[in-house]
Amino acid sequence: MQSNIVEPLNLLLSQANAYEQTIGANPTARMAVSVLASLARQVLQQVRDLEAGLHPTVLEALGLEPALEALAGQVMRAHGIQIALTAGRLRQRLPPPLETALFRAAQDALDRAVLAEEKIVLARAERKRLFEQIVAELLGLGPLEPLLADPDVAEILVDGPKRVYIERRGKFEDSPQAFRDEAHLMAIIRRIVEPTGRRVDESHPFVDLRLWDGSRVNVVIPPISMSGPVLTIRKFFAKTLPTAADLIRYGSWAEPIVEFLRLSVAGRLNIVVSGGTGSGKTALLNIFGGMIPSDERRIIVIQNATELNLPQKYVVTLETRPPSLEGRGEVTMQDLVRNALKMRPDRILLGEALGAEALDMLQAMNTGYDGSMMTLHANNPRDALARLEIMSLLGNPSIPLLALREQMASAIQLIVHVERLRDGSRKIMTVAEVDGIQGDVIRLNGIFRFEHQGFEGGKVIGRFAATGHTPNRVLDRLKQENIELPTSLFMP
Repeated sequence: MQSNIVEPLNLLLSQANAYEQTIGANPTARMAVSVLASLARQVLQQVRDLEAGLHPTVLEALGLEPALEALAGQVMRAHGIQIALTAGRLRQRLPPPLETALFRAAQDALDRAVLAEEKIVLARAERKRLFEQIVAELLGLGPLEPLLADPDVAEILVDGPKRVYIERRGKFEDSPQAFRDEAHLMAIIRRIVEPTGRRVDESHPFVDLRLWDGSRVNVVIPPISMSGPVLTIRKFFAKTLPTAADLIRYGSWAEPIVEFLRLSVAGRLNIVVSGGTGSGKTALLNIFGGMIPSDERRIIVIQNATELNLPQKYVVTLETRPPSLEGRGEVTMQDLVRNALKMRPDRILLGEALGAEALDMLQAMNTGYDGSMMTLHANNPRDALARLEIMSLLGNPSIPLLALREQMASAIQLIVHVERLRDGSRKIMTVAEVDGIQGDVIRLNGIFRFEHQGFEGGKVIGRFAATGHTPNRVLDRLKQENIELPTSLFMP
């Protein structure tokens, strides 16, 4: 039985060595080939130890996948998971011709040395599926790989080994993917967590991190999870974030709103984007960032996990860092905002305000860093102001409340509130002007809104309309930037 695994790995190794001689100076390709060859060598060293238990596993349910997962697990324990994760990561970056040739060689080896020897007859589609599952177990994230590769899947939620469901086009649905048992799920979770230098076990039963492609990951395991290991992955679509035209086509906003907000960004108004989880705040902030004139220098983007993808040339992205296992080296959002002020930015974009950094951001908006923007979680524009107030007090609890509200009213000109509706669509519900302070209450006036008209054929029906309020404070600021807007734009 040893030859069943040795022969295809030997063939893959020889093919890798041959390609290494022909790919020239391409460093990524050479590294990828080197890693794949290294992985093959490590498996070959371990195969004798697993030979006795391998044969019955291979015969089970046409089951090469459990056998090779066991084989991969042995290699991971003996040589470290970084080898396989690095191979999987580089596999995503291989030049297409090299990727095709390498994996075709391995697939041919599987056909000749394993399936033929075991007299297993499979259709071409089944052979391809089996091979992809083997590669996913060895180099990727097992049952999660098809979901990660599906561009229509936005979120993956795993509640124990047998319950996997996904968000597709704004709605949740069950997935046929599943893990064999809790041990299989925990092996995949550790494959995600350990290469980042983090740990997940009974002493650290939950962790937040991100995958190499920017996707955000949250893990919760027993004993605090009574449903077994729970995994949440919010995928990152750096190359497919929607544009302003896309949102018009999706019915997320209307042309007058787009034009008003485009001129507001060009006129360097300070904007807060509010909304609930998954409502599209980051996508909207990315669109606003794309509206910034290309001649502006040093736009600083601060995020917990890199998601924004601005087209301008002079963009500096800063990312927070969690503490090490020893509790050292943490870099917070507040640290990055304070440091950004020393970097001579034209604008600052804060991916999401979560705490004390909100006060530093307000102070930046009030001290010459016009045109800055941030997002925060809130149910409506008024709640956004209340949350901003609470987060600012975390930065300085002794600041008088009236002084803080005056600073908020001076710093922010617009609040754009976005929601995800019952049908899964995301829409801008309100564009509101922050119109100073009266007494101890910040004045908030709606400019545009989405008027809900009903529910038909599974879709929310409504229209975007102006409220009739003319935002004089905003228009005065835009005039200073030589931008004129017709008042007819604000007529209902």
